[in-house]
Amino acid sequence: MKTAIATVSISGNLPEKLEAIAAAGFDGIEIFEQDFIAHDGTPREVGDLIRSMGLAITLFQPFRDFEGLPDPLRAKAFDRAERKFDLMQELGTDLVLVCSSCHPQALGGIDRAAADFHELGERAARRGLRVGFEALAWGRHVNDHRDAWEVVRRADHPNVGLILDSFHTLARGIDPDTIRRIPGDRIFFVQLADAPRIDMDLLYWSRHFRNMPGEGDLDVTGFMRAVMATGYAGPVSLEIFNDQFRGGQARAIARDGHRSLIALMDDVRREEPSAVPDLPAIPARSRAHGVSFVEFATRGAEAEALEALLETLGFRRSGQHIAKALTLWTQGDIRIVVNRESTGFASSAYAMHGTTVCDIGIAVEDAAGTVERAKNLGADPFHQPTGPGELDIPAIRGLSGSVLHFIDEASGLSDVWTVEFTRSATGGADAGLRRIDHLAQTMSYDEMLSWSLFYTTLFEMTKSPMVDVVDPDGLVRSQALEAKDGAFRITLNGAETHRTMAGNFLADSFGASVQHIALATDDIFATVAALTARGFKPLPMSDNYYADLAARFDLTPDMLARLRAGNILYDEDARGAFFQLYSRPYAGGMFFEIVERRGGYAGYGAPNAPFRIAAQKRLMRQKGIPKR
Repeated sequence: MKTAIATVSISGNLPEKLEAIAAAGFDGIEIFEQDFIAHDGTPREVGDLIRSMGLAITLFQPFRDFEGLPDPLRAKAFDRAERKFDLMQELGTDLVLVCSSCHPQALGGIDRAAADFHELGERAARRGLRVGFEALAWGRHVNDHRDAWEVVRRADHPNVGLILDSFHTLARGIDPDTIRRIPGDRIFFVQLADAPRIDMDLLYWSRHFRNMPGEGDLDVTGFMRAVMATGYAGPVSLEIFNDQFRGGQARAIARDGHRSLIALMDDVRREEPSAVPDLPAIPARSRAHGVSFVEFATRGAEAEALEALLETLGFRRSGQHIAKALTLWTQGDIRIVVNRESTGFASSAYAMHGTTVCDIGIAVEDAAGTVERAKNLGADPFHQPTGPGELDIPAIRGLSGSVLHFIDEASGLSDVWTVEFTRSATGGADAGLRRIDHLAQTMSYDEMLSWSLFYTTLFEMTKSPMVDVVDPDGLVRSQALEAKDGAFRITLNGAETHRTMAGNFLADSFGASVQHIALATDDIFATVAALTARGFKPLPMSDNYYADLAARFDLTPDMLARLRAGNILYDEDARGAFFQLYSRPYAGGMFFEIVERRGGYAGYGAPNAPFRIAAQKRLMRQKGIPKR
């Protein structure tokens, strides 16, 4: 399978786009005419530049407003086409995209359009070129791939074929299985784009909100299954119009695009293997069973303060690493590693971010297979030397340069806690914390789609709709990703300004990834009692919050009193109830959350977020938080 991407999909000037596309691993490009015109090189120089980077020019696009025009506009359209044919031959590409006409004087009629394309095919053939016809979703007379195919079929010319675009088919709600009736050799090119489901004008939606396959809500997999079932053997290309991508980092966007194509075609191979028998197999999405450990990089007084906080949360110092300055703290199935090393990766992470979560261990069925899939999807493997008696645990780079380690039972990696740590036990009874409910990762808003794609293509995870979280100083976008059984959950929080708490955390920590860890209990009131006995200081909530709870929910006076006494936040939905308790901010804005889920509640207490953030900001202004 050859992969390509339209140059319009990413930011930068033409050389910068090409460098990013080549680095991401694409085989070719669709050269967008505007990108070529804005460049100061000759067509031949541009073609040579592209090929020098190991890329092919798979398509020249777009040629607009061609079919169905009355004379003299028709004659002028053919003259324009001849000029573009000259340009294509200089560039060194043989296929041009002709999109269905939006010209106000264009005439309808399948036979009229077919006659125009037959003549265009004759002219293209004399030059060894081909013409592809694409139905724009907002085309004046042709806006459906079925009509575009009928034009191509009646044109009856070997140099005229169909170009399919997933957005134009799926945005109009056209059944992609209708593609299965088209002969694969008559499909000259396939373009892919996803998009969030938004009710708006098709042209505006297309020009501003397309994204990579897997980042939106359209059935791009079903579309591509239908395409491959025809026997299509040409390139699979991305054509993305997105305001966010136009201002983003070209290399990151290109890498995401390539990742999305690899994951998409792997899904197609698994769901319809007969359609792609020659596609190389990669390991399936990994099934994550939960967070195995969270590792903090820290030093000195900050390390002591962190460990003191862990003690008030009911954690026990249960092990010391056999060779390194690593201390293991445990409670229930939760493991937190405090790393005081002055060399190696953790030391570098501390030097960059201060006290930070530098490493997340994820329990999976197949650690080696997870890393192999990640590498196929463009992730960067991570490795540092192991000492005597240490296990070599597979790992990749995660958000903000952090590390994700993968631990399974089959290969013995889950024995790391008895192999690499000496046992010790300090502290009394725990506080009833049983497992990590979720991790909350903070990033710039521009990175959210990228990391959502990263997790959902690597793991078996579903994503919730994105929601706006109101901060007193701005908005934060939030999206939850979780395994089907809820054993592994991550929330992504995108900050647009440093004035929000999330944005301030990013700025002060120089881009640290995890801002808070949510710990699950089966009885939050018993946990609060145990925490109080240990001297834990919760985030204080205002009386106004509890007065509002009384108005919003049918809670008994006794329940309200218990919530207020414990500074516990509350939410409910049709399936169950949710309780939340927060630590006070530490280390520049990180914090712990304690949650209890009752019944089938599956959310994250989003309605409480504005009040929690206001309370945190109020406390930070009053007390001050040491940043390093």
